Amino acid sequence: MSKTARLATTAGAFVAAGVAATLLNDHQRTRRRRRRGEEIEFGTVHSPPLTLTATDGTALNVEIDEGPRKTPTIVFVHGWVCTLDVWHYQRLALRGRARMVFVDLRSHGHSGRAPSTSTTLGDLADDLALVIESCAPRGPLLHVGPSMGGMAIMKLAETRPKLFGKRVKATVLLSTSAGDLVRQSPALRYLVPLLRTASPIIDWGRSFNSYSIIRRWGLGPRAAERHIDMANEMIRQAHTHVISDFYPNITSLDLYGALDGLGRADTTVVCGTEDMLTPVRHARLLAERIPDAHLVEADEAGHMIMFEEHALVTKIVEDAWEKLV
Repeated sequence: MSKTARLATTAGAFVAAGVAATLLNDHQRTRRRRRRGEEIEFGTVHSPPLTLTATDGTALNVEIDEGPRKTPTIVFVHGWVCTLDVWHYQRLALRGRARMVFVDLRSHGHSGRAPSTSTTLGDLADDLALVIESCAPRGPLLHVGPSMGGMAIMKLAETRPKLFGKRVKATVLLSTSAGDLVRQSPALRYLVPLLRTASPIIDWGRSFNSYSIIRRWGLGPRAAERHIDMANEMIRQAHTHVISDFYPNITSLDLYGALDGLGRADTTVVCGTEDMLTPVRHARLLAERIPDAHLVEADEAGHMIMFEEHALVTKIVEDAWEKLV
């Protein structure tokens, strides 16, 4: 057999293996989805979309669940490589009782792709200010955000401190950090070098066995299969450019200057004790540094606490909201 023929045979074998792996993974995803047993299918809880245009022209996808008149508005902000579907359980539990605003961050979900130079926490804070101005111009606000969504809320407190205490009466920060994250997060120490240099490897890994990656790094050891699968389904939808465009926010993270301003609002900090991406020590530090903040630790929960400890998160949000009613 000639060298060319051997190369062709080898390439064909790789292609065949890739196709087989893809078919197997698709089959496994279908089986896991059937096993979830959710009464209401994940990803189906929506309201008519509203499009806002950011200052740089990026289209932002927003949904509003209206509640009783003259009630406080809860603004839900998701994290990196997630979508507004991350609030599946909280949305179902509070629907019809509270006025809720959900936004897909720029480049995420159904929002438009932002230029790679406009994916900073400052840009996300500007987007949140636009959401408030357009969708909740009056009345008290409760902001809820995990991970990068929590960072965006902190950045909003840094750039627009007068909003906090006056309009933003309360915040719930989930699985997040104000700084020194890569150095102290075992998962990010492993992942960041790949994010800098190896997007083809990331693409391959996400398509080949993303479920195992999410189970290892994203959730705690006791997480239910359905919650791992929901997180995997959502995160797989994110384009690789979302990973590469936003990761500098994590490596350069320093929001400690925002914490005093954030403390003008009643703040609750929540984190799982087995969070591998934003370890619980970061939540403890936030609770120490934010004036009068309250800390809640979820035993053995991981980063995707909105899924695996959804009843706890819903209760925390509900309690914060009821104080404003």
